[in-house]
Amino acid sequence: MATLREIRRRISGIKSTQQITKAMKMVAAARLRKAQDAILNFRPYANTIHGLLDNLISNINDLDNPLIKSRDVNRITLVVVTSDRGLCGSFNSNLIRFTEDYIKTELKDFLDSGRLNLVCIGKKGNDYFSKRKYPVKGSYVNFFANLSYEKSVEIINKLAQDYISGQTDKIIFIYNEFRSVISQVIKVDQILPIKIEKKEERKEKLSPIIEFIYEPEKIKILNTLLPKYLEVQTWRIVLESNASEQGARMTAMDNATENAKELLKILSLSYNKARQAAITKELLEIVAGADAMKERA
Repeated sequence: MATLREIRRRISGIKSTQQITKAMKMVAAARLRKAQDAILNFRPYANTIHGLLDNLISNINDLDNPLIKSRDVNRITLVVVTSDRGLCGSFNSNLIRFTEDYIKTELKDFLDSGRLNLVCIGKKGNDYFSKRKYPVKGSYVNFFANLSYEKSVEIINKLAQDYISGQTDKIIFIYNEFRSVISQVIKVDQILPIKIEKKEERKEKLSPIIEFIYEPEKIKILNTLLPKYLEVQTWRIVLESNASEQGARMTAMDNATENAKELLKILSLSYNKARQAAITKELLEIVAGADAMKERA
């Protein structure tokens, strides 16, 4: 059985840890509020850009832009978005496990033949895949420490250049989509080539189709809109992951704080039992000593 000193030491250590987890929960809650507002406010803009692009493409017969034009897929770039820091529950482990399964099933031929490249946004994903000898072509560590639109634009511009130059033929993002504080869903999105929605599918979704008058001509608008669309979708993915991370961290720290509280109750009970046993033992020793002195007298 643990001594009173050992139990006191454990209680003191758990109380210190509980203070840390409680503080981290409060920090994560403040960051979550900001991150949640950012993604919820940005989603309508991203959806509007997407809808405008769909409408524009459906009204153009001959599409010759390299960002849309499909081709044979010889090389694939997989972009994995994780966090830079831990202590956020299963946020990173679930996504990394999903990514590994996705590579070993959907992209196995590309991996075995050396035609798969990984780009890691976030330190956790980069550390994991680099140590296991995956083909990590690019990494962006400490990306979320100073999150900015310019950094995400820099990433997608580099990826788009690789796609246009033929270094890769398809670019896929894997990330956590924010649903709620306690719910994040892993998503797989193809960014390049940009998927074109068929006219028949679009007619089923929107009826009747609104016809717009375009000025300047449609092709010029499309060529201007496509790079902007890529920037917007990349920034949306980054914001989704950031909000998901803060929600996961707040939940994990809340669970850790509650677990510390339960553990303190158990240790306090053990301490009281041990203390009572020690007092009882001392009383018995005193009584036994007194009886011994009476017998001598």
